[in-house]
Amino acid sequence: MEVTSRPAPAQQLRDLALLRRVRDRIDREYAQPLDVEALARGAHMSAGHLSREFRLAYGESPYAYLMTRRIERAMALLRRGDLSVTEVCFAVGCSSLGTFSSRFTELVGVPPSVYRRQAARSTAGMPSCVAKQVTRPIRNREAPTSEPQLA
Repeated sequence: MEVTSRPAPAQQLRDLALLRRVRDRIDREYAQPLDVEALARGAHMSAGHLSREFRLAYGESPYAYLMTRRIERAMALLRRGDLSVTEVCFAVGCSSLGTFSSRFTELVGVPPSVYRRQAARSTAGMPSCVAKQVTRPIRNREAPTSEPQLA
């Protein structure tokens, strides 16, 4: 009998279902105070195990996924233009304006205040569903490494 460190296929399916529920919870409750420990408790896993398995399944940590969801929602709120950057920060569940601004700038490429000014002009008259798709943030791992060369 061979001993492996891989879980049985049935266990893998159960783990994937749990991870999908964690991801769905993040999508639903992004504005709530969520942390990896709380997400792990809800999935009956340790925080370390959840982080490792989530990264294997989705390519990023649960925290990075949560922050991306928050930034996407912040982008939509900033495009509306009726809330300040601080109000948007707290509306999407961030408790630190500095962390929010840093992560926003990292994902979007410009600070939230600049995005708010630019987005109002660039998406004017565009349906919100199209604006959301066009302005979706690019995670670092998805960003192109160099400009394509046209011959």
